[in-house]
Amino acid sequence: MKKFGKRDMILIAALLLLCIAVFGIWMLTGSEGGGYVQITVDGKVLGQYPLDKEQDIPIQLDGETVNLLKICDGQADMTWADCPDGLCVRQKAISKTNESIVCLPHKVVVTIEEAKEESFDSIAR
Repeated sequence: MKKFGKRDMILIAALLLLCIAVFGIWMLTGSEGGGYVQITVDGKVLGQYPLDKEQDIPIQLDGETVNLLKICDGQADMTWADCPDGLCVRQKAISKTNESIVCLPHKVVVTIEEAKEESFDSIAR
């Protein structure tokens, strides 16, 4: 049986450094925080709210509040729901683009969307 040699140790060290470099790049360029929260109920957009403004948003169906979404510190969190399982309340707060919270009994989907960049319709001179 062959023991580890100098070349084996160099190969292991190189692979370890490569893994650390890839992880570092991934952490630095990972998905950025979103710009706003979009709430849909049964596929219809109920509203869009900026993540930089702290607020409590009651989500209503047939005039009755069924969920409560809290936006605080750039995160959206479902803090209350009257559904029997309450799984949406136990989901973690979301803050990055394309993250979502789902309440199946009420067909509520809360998604973080990217901040839209303003564009110009014509060239200014």
